[in-house]
Amino acid sequence: MNRRLLAGSIITLLGAALAVVPGGSSTVAAAAGEPYTLWYDEPAPDTNEGWESRSLPIGNGAMGATVFGGVAAERLQFNDKTLWTGGPGVPDYNFGNWDAPRPGALEAVRERIWKEGGIPAEDVLAALGLKSDTPRHRRFGAYQSFGDVRLSFPGLPERAADYRRELDVERGVAGVSFLAGDVRHTREYFASAPAGVVVARLATDRPGGVAFTARIAVPANRSATATASGGRVTVKGALSNNGMAYEAQLQVLHRGGTRTDNPDGTVTVSGADSAVLILGTGTDYADDYPSYRGRDPHARLTARVSAAAAQGHARLLAAHRADHRALFGRVALDLGGVMPARPTDDLLAAYGTGDPAADRALEQLFYQYGRYLLIASSRPGSLPANLQGVWNVLEAPPWQSDYHLNINLQMNYWPAEQTNLAELAEPLHTYVDRLREPGRVTAGQMYGADGWVAHHASNIFGQTGAWDHPAYFFPESGAWLAGQLYDHYRFTLDERFLKRTAYPIMKETARFWRDFLRTDPRDGSLVAVPSRSPELGPSTAGTAMSQQILWNLFTDLRDAATLLGDGKEARAAAAVLERLDPGLRVGRWGQLQEWKDDRDDPAETHRHVSHLFAVHPGRQVSPRTTPELAEAAKVSLNARTDVGTGWSKAWKINFWARLLDGDRAHKLLADQLRTSTLANLWDTHPPFQIDGNFGATSGMTEMLLQSHLGTIDLLPALPGTWRDGQVSGLRARGAHTLDLVWRSGRLSEVKVTPDERGTVRLRSDTFRDGARVVDGRGRPVSHRVNGDLLTFSAKAGERYRIT
Repeated sequence: MNRRLLAGSIITLLGAALAVVPGGSSTVAAAAGEPYTLWYDEPAPDTNEGWESRSLPIGNGAMGATVFGGVAAERLQFNDKTLWTGGPGVPDYNFGNWDAPRPGALEAVRERIWKEGGIPAEDVLAALGLKSDTPRHRRFGAYQSFGDVRLSFPGLPERAADYRRELDVERGVAGVSFLAGDVRHTREYFASAPAGVVVARLATDRPGGVAFTARIAVPANRSATATASGGRVTVKGALSNNGMAYEAQLQVLHRGGTRTDNPDGTVTVSGADSAVLILGTGTDYADDYPSYRGRDPHARLTARVSAAAAQGHARLLAAHRADHRALFGRVALDLGGVMPARPTDDLLAAYGTGDPAADRALEQLFYQYGRYLLIASSRPGSLPANLQGVWNVLEAPPWQSDYHLNINLQMNYWPAEQTNLAELAEPLHTYVDRLREPGRVTAGQMYGADGWVAHHASNIFGQTGAWDHPAYFFPESGAWLAGQLYDHYRFTLDERFLKRTAYPIMKETARFWRDFLRTDPRDGSLVAVPSRSPELGPSTAGTAMSQQILWNLFTDLRDAATLLGDGKEARAAAAVLERLDPGLRVGRWGQLQEWKDDRDDPAETHRHVSHLFAVHPGRQVSPRTTPELAEAAKVSLNARTDVGTGWSKAWKINFWARLLDGDRAHKLLADQLRTSTLANLWDTHPPFQIDGNFGATSGMTEMLLQSHLGTIDLLPALPGTWRDGQVSGLRARGAHTLDLVWRSGRLSEVKVTPDERGTVRLRSDTFRDGARVVDGRGRPVSHRVNGDLLTFSAKAGERYRIT
């Protein structure tokens, strides 16, 4: 809509095309109403606010860029996940560890907790937290904006007719199209994972109609030199904070007209038929503890940009589309939505006001947008998606745009397995593995323990110690992350991954906790002490979330050890489980307790609902297995209310789906869309925080399919608003791929393809009326129905159809 709300700031141009686009054939000139396209009838304002709420993101995992779509002046803000301040380049950086030993500090904290029942979190901070005269942001650091590609177009107006700016998440391509006079201008942007660059193509439907000057602008917190040679803009320097070397190269290619390299490090193109821009970035960061520094990026970056330029636009685009389609195309969702010919910001503003088909279309788009954002911000070989994925415009972003390990990083990867993007979790797995080396030092120094540990927040420099804030004491982070790695095995049955990656991490994590756990003198159980419910309340012994996470860790370890034939480890894990407090109690007002003592406040509406970890992502509490505890979880959720930040609402979608209340889960989804979603469909805390996007996609999937209890539960929390629909390509634990069709709120058809031979166990109330199972050739398959449970023996790779 032609109005200025929150509007945005930054876009990155990479690689452009050389072929002339015939009149009106631009990829962005397509009609409105495409189901997986965000589109707008005005540019994003060239401000930080505009960047946050209006710019359109593209990314290849390592790099990100945002498209503003200005007519006379375009801004492409870009990022590289390795550009951070802080870390070993700062003289007193010590990975969050203590500068000197603190004999007796931990035991003194524990003694106080045993005597007083709970102590202020600030007292734990004073005893165990980080103490330094250097400001936190200087030593810990923050994710940085790399800079902006700025394009100025002489002779073009500020506003143009027939304007359209779009992001096609199905193709992974953004674009801008408009009329200036009688000339059609088209601009296309994509971030290529195969080539490792961002590409832009500029064209008009009139020969000689492309003219612009390109430059790269970088923030002031670094040294910078800019040169232009052979049509390539190079900007390089070092961050002032830590000396990290960085370099950006922008290759400008043109067809027709002239190109001039200017003394100020800019490139001007005049009278061209089309132009292609190829952007690459690099730093001297290396994921190598303790220095985290490698070679100067110049040679590698030059080779990468030159290789991309040699391919040409057509080949770059074809390779990008094939790569993106291979991931995005695995899952399709139809909730009965019909996308209207309406800009996305108008569609969002009208959500819930009386057009059910449009509402379902927005929900379908929002679902797939979460998958798109993961594809764009997490690829094998890159760092994991951070609090803002791969996109950041600021030198001092909210929460450093770091890795929060007390839910946010984990939530980023909730949709990876279930929405058939399992390989995109590789950056998370590698990141966790690389935390172990610095984490061993922290475990030994702070706790006198074996194994490894990490706390609430980390960076790209191995920060595993505590911070100077009470919220940041959370040694359970590593245990939670280890569970996420084991869940990857449960979805894929990849035994090599289990042996080489997940199991060693799980074992070492458990070693730390065997040393950390203490016997509670009140009942003889093993509890974590000190322990705190994330960001809320006192430090105590045996907080519910701590105990639930540890129940998951030792249960997973016992199962994995048994599977791998490690009887000694299986017995050790089982011995801990026998004594471990499970963190499950029903309190005085019927709630699932947040602390071991019944101290929950029924008026507390904090955004964290940590004591329901056992519901999601854990598996201790379910209406199917523990109905009394599930009812207590509902009491706790209702007390917290449906109000919350964007990511909190997203977590509550998952909670209510696991509690089999589809209508309540959908209500939270609707609340998130109405109150916690920006015009560009980014989730807002506020401010922008990407985990809410990923959490919502996960929650919508949990409404359609669950498998955490060992049986594949079909449509377990289908809301009344999704009366008819279908979904294909979802993944279930046990390495199954499923397609579902439902009509009038009842399952009508299932297709199951198991990766491995074995027994398939499906649950649906529809089976009570009987079912027919056939294989891929239509031959009947022997099966058994027992109430709502259907089982049959399956062959690996065979596709079975159940009606």
